[in-house]
Parts: sequence; C-alpha cells; structure tokens
Amino acid sequence: MLKKSLLVSSVTAVLLGGVAHAQQAPLQPSPIKRTPLGKVDVPGSNYEVVFGITELAGGFKSGRHSHPGLVLAYVAEGEFWYLVDGQPEKIYKVGEAFQLPHSAIHNEGAAGSNPVKVMAVFVVEKGKPMVQPAQ
Repeated sequence: MLKKSLLVSSVTAVLLGGVAHAQQAPLQPSPIKRTPLGKVDVPGSNYEVVFGITELAGGFKSGRHSHPGLVLAYVAEGEFWYLVDGQPEKIYKVGEAFQLPHSAIHNEGAAGSNPVKVMAVFVVEKGKPMVQPAQ
C-alpha cells in the first residue's frame, strides 16, 4: 500500500510540475495567420484555386519560399514587403494588387512594425504543399 501511495504521489508531483512549467513559458502567438476561405478544382486540369487571407505580424518576414502555382494578391491592411529572387524589393500599400509567377522563390512580410493583411488567390497544383521552403 505504501508503494502504491508513493507512486501516486510521484506521478502527481511530475504532472503538477509539468503544469507549472507550462504556465511559466506561455506559448507565443504565431507571427503568421492563414485563413482559408474557399477552394475549388479547375475542371480538366491538375490545378485547384484556393482563396484566403494571410495576416503577418509587424516586422515579420516569412523567409524564402515558393508556391506550386501562381498567386494573385491584394493588400487589405498595412504595408506588404515583397522580394522575388533576382528582382528589386517592393512595398505594396492598402488597395494595391500584385501577382507572383508560378513557383517563383520569394520572401515577404510586413513593412515596418505594423501588421499586414493580404487577400490572395492561389492557382496551384493539386496535392502539393501550399508553401515550399526554398534552399
């Protein structure tokens, strides 16, 4: 009986210690939030259209990556920093639209310390990840 009581006490202490540790180190919110709004197949092809909103925290840069298709985007809030490999960087403001060629490697983020919200339409190959990190 003493062994069982000692075991229960030990397990309880470990679990409570884990809870206390978790409370000491709160999870930070992600600097990127993606909200999918719709998806539809392109008839007679291996492509699909995905519509969504991407929100980026102020000062955040996503890192170089690509998408398996083309992207049409519109800046709804803030200022969007955008750099396609081999091209000069650009900043798009509220109300401006831009496009990204198929599989172009790029980096993007919020220009300055304010967050940015971009609405985007992706025409991408089915079954491939929406975001592919660049080498």
